Amino acid sequence: MNEILRLLKDGNKPSLLAGIVNTVIAILKAVAYVLTGNVAMFAETLHSLGDAANQFFVYIGSALSKKAPTPNFPNGFGRVVNLVCLGAVIVVGIMSYEAIKEGWHHILNPVETKGIIINLSVLGAAILLEVFVLFKASKEVAHESGHAYTGLKAFTYSLTNLKNAKPATKLVFMEDLVATLGGVLAFSAVLIAHYTGFLAAEGIASVLIGIMMFYVVGRVFLDNARGAIGETDEEMLNHIAHIIAEDPDVKDIQKVEVIKEGEYLHVEVIAEVDPTQTVAYIDDVRDRLMQLVLKQKGVRDALISFDEDDGIRTWQGVNETTLSDESRKKLPENKK
Repeated sequence: MNEILRLLKDGNKPSLLAGIVNTVIAILKAVAYVLTGNVAMFAETLHSLGDAANQFFVYIGSALSKKAPTPNFPNGFGRVVNLVCLGAVIVVGIMSYEAIKEGWHHILNPVETKGIIINLSVLGAAILLEVFVLFKASKEVAHESGHAYTGLKAFTYSLTNLKNAKPATKLVFMEDLVATLGGVLAFSAVLIAHYTGFLAAEGIASVLIGIMMFYVVGRVFLDNARGAIGETDEEMLNHIAHIIAEDPDVKDIQKVEVIKEGEYLHVEVIAEVDPTQTVAYIDDVRDRLMQLVLKQKGVRDALISFDEDDGIRTWQGVNETTLSDESRKKLPENKK
């Protein structure tokens, strides 16, 4: 129990905050839907429920992913967060389908709803809360990318650099961005239906909200499927290949791999060294390289192996024997 509590303390904080906020929002929207029967509010209730469930799942998954390796699981639990995110998108997918189905039914059979003050008040409060969480997530995205941005600057940065965020933070940002847009859409639909008599506007809003939720499902699924399988971090691979190749004791490189393990990176290197050096000297080289690699951002563990230099230059920025033509483009030319 103590270990679980310790792990939960290290869970992704933006996802926990987003889960709590979206639970409150979902309750408010559900009450408003029961009182008014507004179909756009129904879609928004499902949206917030799906987001809350996802974000709590992701928070727990991000915490469990930090569990230390064990003899039975020597590679650690880093990919747990990817697996949890894959499970979470099923929840959002079901909610998306229900929102679209109910919206389509309302378009075909529009019914006037009452309680505009209740609907607008709840949606307005929900939008403000979603914006609050969105800016918190934006700040975390910037922080994970090495920047101390806040407010609007963090938000604009996150829009173009979301790929640099951890899986959990990325999911929270995307879900709250869509939730904020969905809230604005539902708010507008309520106004249009009330003041123009175009009752189908609420159904259209529900369908659009469902489609936006499906977009999140697709993006999150693809991102985490790659992470669960084991995706190469090309940018870090390029960087680590440079620092290994530039070491004066490394004569050649046979292989460099940098694999994403959830929020962390696993590095494997096979380098060639001078065969006349002593084992003690080579061990010092390994310690130096290991210390250097482990200092790199996001690297949790590394495996560095050596082979004797055969005098034949095989390193041209790629591992000629194991890498495909596509992978060869990922590594830099070795510097002399």
